[in-house]
Amino acid sequence: MFTLTEVASLNDIQPTYRILKPWWDVFMDYLAVVMLMVAIFAGTMQLTKDQVVCLPVLQDSKSENQHGSLAKEVTLGTVPPTTADNVAHEIQYTQTPSPAVKISEPEPTGRKTNLDYQQYVFVNQMCYHVALPWYSKYFPYLALIHTIVLMVSSNFWFKYPKTSSKIEHFVSILGKCFESPWTTKALSETACEDSEENKQRLTGATSLPKHVSTSSDEGSPGQTTPMLTKTGVRFSAEKPVIEVPCMTILDKKDGEQAKALFEKVRKFRAHVEDSDFIYKLYVIQTVIKTVKFILILCYTLNFVAAINFNHTCEPNVEHLTGYSTFYCTHNMAFMLKKLLISYIALICVYGLVCLYTLFWLFRRPLKEYSFEKVREESSFSDIPDVKNDFAFLLHMVDQYDQLYSKRFGVFLSEVSENKLRAISLNHEWAYEKLRQHVTRNAQDKLELHLFMLSGVPDAVFDLTDLDILKLELIPEAKLTAKISQMTSLQELHFYHCPAKVEQTAFSFLRDHLRCLHVKFTDIAEIPTWVYLLKNLRELYLVGNLNSENNKMIALESLRDLRHLKILHLKSNLTKIPTNITDLSPHLTKLVVHNDGTKLVVLNSLKKMMNLAELELHNCELERIPHAIFSLTNLQELDLKSNNIRTIEEIISLQHLKRLTCLKLWHNKIITIPLSISHVKNLEWLYLSNNKLESLPTSIFLLQKLRYLDVSYNNIAVIPNEIVSLHDLQHFAITGNKVEILPKPLFKCTKIRTLFLGQNCIAAIPDEIGQLLQLTQLELKGNCLDRLPSQLGLCRLLKKNGLTVEDHLFDTLPLEVKEMISLESSAPFANGV
Repeated sequence: MFTLTEVASLNDIQPTYRILKPWWDVFMDYLAVVMLMVAIFAGTMQLTKDQVVCLPVLQDSKSENQHGSLAKEVTLGTVPPTTADNVAHEIQYTQTPSPAVKISEPEPTGRKTNLDYQQYVFVNQMCYHVALPWYSKYFPYLALIHTIVLMVSSNFWFKYPKTSSKIEHFVSILGKCFESPWTTKALSETACEDSEENKQRLTGATSLPKHVSTSSDEGSPGQTTPMLTKTGVRFSAEKPVIEVPCMTILDKKDGEQAKALFEKVRKFRAHVEDSDFIYKLYVIQTVIKTVKFILILCYTLNFVAAINFNHTCEPNVEHLTGYSTFYCTHNMAFMLKKLLISYIALICVYGLVCLYTLFWLFRRPLKEYSFEKVREESSFSDIPDVKNDFAFLLHMVDQYDQLYSKRFGVFLSEVSENKLRAISLNHEWAYEKLRQHVTRNAQDKLELHLFMLSGVPDAVFDLTDLDILKLELIPEAKLTAKISQMTSLQELHFYHCPAKVEQTAFSFLRDHLRCLHVKFTDIAEIPTWVYLLKNLRELYLVGNLNSENNKMIALESLRDLRHLKILHLKSNLTKIPTNITDLSPHLTKLVVHNDGTKLVVLNSLKKMMNLAELELHNCELERIPHAIFSLTNLQELDLKSNNIRTIEEIISLQHLKRLTCLKLWHNKIITIPLSISHVKNLEWLYLSNNKLESLPTSIFLLQKLRYLDVSYNNIAVIPNEIVSLHDLQHFAITGNKVEILPKPLFKCTKIRTLFLGQNCIAAIPDEIGQLLQLTQLELKGNCLDRLPSQLGLCRLLKKNGLTVEDHLFDTLPLEVKEMISLESSAPFANGV
C-alpha cells in the first residue's frame, strides 16, 4: 500500500519553478491534493469496513407449510448436514428440557430461518458482487486514477525533457537577473535620471547658453551631420546641475557576472524564440484536463442515485441455501454517497478553473510579449519585444510577480549592456594603465592602439598629447565630447570598428582630423560621418568594395572632403568608381591595392588631371593602362605585382613631362624597349623581380636617373654604358647572374648604395675606391675570395653598411678593418 506522501509527490515541483505557477495552477494543485485525500480515504474505508449484510426473504405461511413438508423429504445431499443436526438437536432439546431451565422463560421471538453462519457469509459475499452497483465498489480506485492523471497533466510540462531543460535554464537565468546588483544599479540610475529631469523642469531652462539646444532632439544631427547621440549635458537657469552617480561602481566580480548574464540571456533568447513548443504543450495539457473534467462529470452524475443503503439480491443459490431472494444492506452507502458528492463538487470547481485557464490562453496572443510599460517607466527604450516560448514564459512569470519581468528586461537592453561595459571598461582601463600602452612610432609620434575592448575608455580622452589613436575590433566604439581635449590628435584608425560620435566630438574631428584609416568587412561598417570631415587630408579604406558595392560607396559623399589629398583603396575593385572624379580638383595621390581581382575599367582616371602619384598594385594588369597617359601632372607611377609582360606603351609616357618615378617591379617583363629613353625626366626606375635577361643601352640615356633597381632578374652583364649615369646614387643588381663588374661602373662617383649580392662575381675591382660617397655595399652570396684594400678609401662606409661574409671581411688589412669598424659620428643615408 502506498502512502499519501508518495502519491502527492506526483504533484510536487521544484521550488524554483513556482514562479511559473499562476494562481489557477496553484489552486488546481490544492484541489488535486484534496481529491487525492478523498480517494485515499474512501479506498481505506472500503478496504477496512465495506461489507454487505443480507437476510433471506421468507414467503407467506401457506408457502411456509408447504416448504416445511417439502423440507422433510429433502435428502441430506440437498440440505447441509449441519442444518439437519441442528434441527434434530432442537427436537431433542424441546422433548427433554433441562431441569435447570425454568418453564416460565419466554420462547425466542422472531422468524426462524434454516441458515447457519457460513451460509450467511457466503450469501453476503455473493450479494456484494451481484447486487451492489459496480460504481459503489470501484469509486475510490477510479477517483484515485483520475486524480493522478490530473496531477500528471498539470505538471507534465515541467517534466518533459524538451521543455524541462528550457524551463530550468529560464528560471535559473531569471533568478540571477532578479538578484543581480547590476539590475538594482540600472533601475536606480533610471530613478535618478527621472528625479533629475523633474528637478530640471522645476528649475527651468530659460537662460541656457546659446550653444546648448533645449529641444528634445538635443545632440541630434542637422541636415549635414550624421546620426549622433545625446551629449548628456544638462544646465539649469542659475547653475549647472551636477550629476552624482546614484550608486558606487560595481566591483569586478559583479561586473563579470552581469556581463555573463547578458550573454546567457542573448543565447537563451535566440534558442527559445525559434519555437512555440512550450506554449503548445501547456495548451494541450490544459485541454486534456478540461476534457477529463467533462468526462468524469458526465458519467459520475449518473451513478450518484445508484448508491443506496438497501438492495434486493437474487444470487441464484437456492439449491444451496433454500432461499432465492435476499434483502441486503450496504453499510458504506451513506459515506460513499457523501464522498462522491464531495468529489463531484471538487471536480466542478477544478473544471471551472480549467475553463478559465483556456479563456486566458486564447483571450490574447501569448506568443507575443511587449515591454512597453517597462520602456515607459525606465530609460531603456530599446528593450525589444519577444515572441513564441520566450514571450509565453514571461506571461506566466507576470502572473506570479511582474517585477521579475521588469528586472529581466534590463538584460535585454543594449543600452543597459553598453552602460555595464562602459562602467567595467573605465574601471579596468584607468589613465595610468592607458599611459603605459602609449608608444612612440618611427615618425616620433605618440600613438595608442586599443584592441578588442568593449568600448573606448573615458580616460583615453585625457591623453591630450596623443597624436595617433588606433581602435581595432571595438564594436561599441563611441567618441564623446571629451575628445575635443585631444588637441594634438591628427590621425585615427578604425579597424572593424564602426565608431559613433557625439555632436561636439564630430565638430572637433571635422576641423582637426587630418588622416583617417578605416578597415572593414562590409561597406556599411564605414561610419557615415567620415564623408563629412571637410579638413581631412588622407583617407585609407581597406575592405570589400567590389563592383556590386561600388554604387553603395559611390564615393558620392567624398565630394564634401574638400581638402582630401590622398585616397588609398585596398580592396577587390573591378573598376575605378566613377564618382571619384569629384575629388579631381584636389586629389594628388590615388592608391588601389587589389587582392588579385582584375581591374578592368580605368576610364575614370582620365579626369584626375591633378593626380601626382598613382599606385595600382596586384590588379592583374597586362599592359600599362592607356588612361594613365592623360595624367599630365603625374610624377610617380607604381604598377607593382601585376601581370605585365610587355611595356611597348612606355613611349607614351614621354607626354608625362613631370613623371620622375616609374615602378614596374614584381611583374613578368622580359625586355625593355628602346623607347624608354624618351621618358627623359625619370629619376627612379624600379625593374626588380621581373624576367629581364639584359639591360638595353637606352636605359643609360636617362641622364637624370638616380635610382636603378634591377634586382632578381636573369641579367648576366652590366653594360659599360652605365658610366653615362652621372647622377646615379643607388644601383641594385642583387640576385642576378653577373660575373664581372665593369670598371666604368665605378666612375659613377655619386653612388651611395651598391647592392651586388647573390651573383657570380669573382673579384671586386680596385676602382671601387673611387666611390667616395659609398655608405652601403652588399657583396654577400658571391664567389669572392678576398676584398680589395681600396675599400679603405670609402671613408663613409662603415661596418653596419657592409654586408659580406665574415671570412671575407677578415681578408682586409688591419687598418682598413679598424677604420670600417669605427662608428660613424655623422648620419648617412640608407638609400633613396
